[in-house]
Amino acid sequence: MEQYEPESLSAAQIAAMRRSLTSGRGALTRRSMLRASGIGALTVGGLGALTACGIPPAKREGQGPASTDFSVKEKQLNFSNWTEYMDVSEDEKHRPTLEAFTQRTGIKVKYTEDINDNVEFFGKIKPQLAAGQDTGRDLIIVTDWLAARIVRLGWAQKLDAANMPHAFANLAPQFRSPDWDPGRTYSYPWTGIPTVIAYNIKATGGRKVESFGQLLDDPALKGRVGLLTEMRDTVGHALLDMGKDPGKFTDDDFDAAIARVQKAVDKKQIRRFTGNDYTADLSKGDIAACLAWAGDLIQLQVDNPDIRFAIPKTGYITSSDNMLVPAKARHKTNAERLIDYYYEPKVAAELAAYINYVCPVDGVREELAKIDPALAANTLILPDKEMASKAHAFRSLTSKEETAYEEKFAKLIGA
Repeated sequence: MEQYEPESLSAAQIAAMRRSLTSGRGALTRRSMLRASGIGALTVGGLGALTACGIPPAKREGQGPASTDFSVKEKQLNFSNWTEYMDVSEDEKHRPTLEAFTQRTGIKVKYTEDINDNVEFFGKIKPQLAAGQDTGRDLIIVTDWLAARIVRLGWAQKLDAANMPHAFANLAPQFRSPDWDPGRTYSYPWTGIPTVIAYNIKATGGRKVESFGQLLDDPALKGRVGLLTEMRDTVGHALLDMGKDPGKFTDDDFDAAIARVQKAVDKKQIRRFTGNDYTADLSKGDIAACLAWAGDLIQLQVDNPDIRFAIPKTGYITSSDNMLVPAKARHKTNAERLIDYYYEPKVAAELAAYINYVCPVDGVREELAKIDPALAANTLILPDKEMASKAHAFRSLTSKEETAYEEKFAKLIGA
């Protein structure tokens, strides 16, 4: 039987999370690049509080305790989400899709944008979850690594497929079976977050940049390459370029990927490792080519037609933000109905048109084209079959692996 691991954070993990919160995925703007300025709410003391004591052992494999469901008697739902992650009206006074859900079902949604980063939010709800208490939330959205932890600890409720016919039928194949929740028993993705290659065609002198190996080895790019401070993205692309599967790699594979990137660092091929602050340098041409997050590129291309992107033949790394029903939530069925609602193609199209991240809903293209044909044709929002087939998720890590890997990666990037 698998031994329980203390869910505490190592110094290396804390450092990685600090990077994520200030300029990495934790600072991704969910449509607006201005969001990065508001990330500093989690202090060093707050991070320390998460590490000071381990989370009590809990049941594995997502066996979240069932709670009494008050959905029939209480037509309401408490929904916690990130900022700038929901469609709003032009006057910003209404949330059209949420209001339409209430009109159709009679379920009132208390919608709160109280997630600014995964670590801070986990620290907020952890005491109640660990004590077997209601968090006051029926639906939350967290990034895959945190969703995996919550499921593993038994703090998420198993979803009832009978209440979610659209979600079950319309979930895009590439999102169906993450290793931390095979078959999506406890979660459904809100959006996907691809990491691809971006380049400034003017800065490269008209040359395309189409592989991770080119970033590391092309002498024409020397000193003008940016890689990401997010370990899973940079190492994941290195593994793919070496012919390894980021979903199944070994310790030796990881070490070889680190060595591969270290060689490029030593020969000064890499200008710097960045969070989402690569955007300004890429637009100006100070960075000619880099790893980049798709949500940023859609915005950059609006202002700078020289910004291009490429999907390596070897594939790319993708992650997801996911909807979960916490243990002891009072309105589980209402939450399931809302999840299912956002998997109706028309509704999903309205959301995708606003937030501009990868939509995980099959059959949405025609509906999105009615709103904006350009968005419907953008593979960074709706990957075509070829692009979807190249998506790879970085496998889930044990606490021991994450500590060891983050320490090695920190040395590589000089953190």
